[in-house]
Amino acid sequence: MSLTLYNTLTRRKETFEPLDAGNVRMYVCGPTVYDYAHIGNARPVIVFDVLFRLLRHTYGADHVTYVRNITDVDDKINARAAADFPDLPLNEAIRRVTEATEKQFHDDIAALGVLPPTVEPRATEHIEEMRRLIDALVANGHAYVAEDHVLFNVASMPDYGRLSNRSLEEMEAGARVEVAPYKKGPMDFVLWKPSKQAGEAGRDKSEPAWPSPAGIATPGRPGWHIECSAMSERHLGPVFDIHGGGIDLVFPHHENEIAQSRCAHGTPVMANVWMHNGFLQVEGEKMSKSLGNFITINELLATKTFGANQWHGRVVRLAMLGTHYRQPIDWTAERLLHARATLLDFADLLAGVEAADAPSADVVAALSDDLNTPSALSIIHGLAKSARRNPETAAELKATLAFLGIYGGETRDELNVGVEAVAVDEAKVEELVTARLAARKAKDFKESDRIRDELAALGVAVKDAKDPKTGDIVTTWEIAR
Repeated sequence: MSLTLYNTLTRRKETFEPLDAGNVRMYVCGPTVYDYAHIGNARPVIVFDVLFRLLRHTYGADHVTYVRNITDVDDKINARAAADFPDLPLNEAIRRVTEATEKQFHDDIAALGVLPPTVEPRATEHIEEMRRLIDALVANGHAYVAEDHVLFNVASMPDYGRLSNRSLEEMEAGARVEVAPYKKGPMDFVLWKPSKQAGEAGRDKSEPAWPSPAGIATPGRPGWHIECSAMSERHLGPVFDIHGGGIDLVFPHHENEIAQSRCAHGTPVMANVWMHNGFLQVEGEKMSKSLGNFITINELLATKTFGANQWHGRVVRLAMLGTHYRQPIDWTAERLLHARATLLDFADLLAGVEAADAPSADVVAALSDDLNTPSALSIIHGLAKSARRNPETAAELKATLAFLGIYGGETRDELNVGVEAVAVDEAKVEELVTARLAARKAKDFKESDRIRDELAALGVAVKDAKDPKTGDIVTTWEIAR
């Protein structure tokens, strides 16, 4: 069975052909460990975990190398450390912030059913690799030294912008930042910069610093982009199979990774396939702290902050996979309620069932078509209907759910984490459902969403569908507790 993947670099679906079927290599940008990961961060983690599982199934678990990095040197980390531990030396404060944040990240994504990657490199453990890359770029004329900085010379790469499909002229015209006077070109980006020292401009603490490359005497630290180039090369080689991440990373991060890596090694590509998941919004709006809709993974798992419910990690995972990874996703309480109701049905259906040896071939085929998880889930729902009558299908269903990381044998009580038994006033629910339907027909979507949230808080999931005969919207509801 062939595997097809959408390649951002070529803008088409392509049959995947690994460089070495005995060692399929994938790199995905991981977290910057300065704060709890938010639900938008969870999407690439879950998406590429599914791809990792599929690759392991297709090529063998011992023949796939998955690298997901930890960024532990960054301006945001420095700022958070200084704010949280003002009385500690900055390096000690940074250590405390990064260790605690990394542990929380691992705990959160483990609850989402995510497998650990093969390798999880830390940026601070690969400084020497970064220096070597920078020295190579300076030596071959693709980078230059200016005021103790090392900058990549974007004009030296004729096809810069290919990944994001932008010309250099377009990018320069659209630039909104003040250009540093030491740059040769406005799009040139930092590979290395001097670390600010105690006493400089009133600073009371020195930033993390390492011996600089390119003959620079002043100690410094790497830019963000060079970190991933160095870590991917160290663990996967200068050219590998798949590079993944969120669509927000296409420019400038991934574009700059490509520039650095290709120009340092003289290769036509850095990775053969580039994959990006779509944006996530919350209840129809862009997630932001200013709007008050910023949600961390931990808040979903451990509190009732969102949708007046606490959510099991498997519920979050299933809800995330209901939308194709390349499409934007609207994160709603209704989506989570439906996912929980589905998993509760699975728990009832599969209690005491022994899993089959292999997942459904049809589900594997759906995933092999550019990770089509909605199609895979549709097949799974069909299996569930058949499984009520056929023990063999039930065994296959259980194996399939385990393969996708959707269900790990949790009981109904475990899936209903934090949920108290409640009595639902059916008359009240019907009244709200009718009012919501009227609001939808009147195109008063704000009121419709408000009523939906009120129903969600009652533990009620609503589902809209078109009447096949009349075309009218028909709404059904169920208790999702």
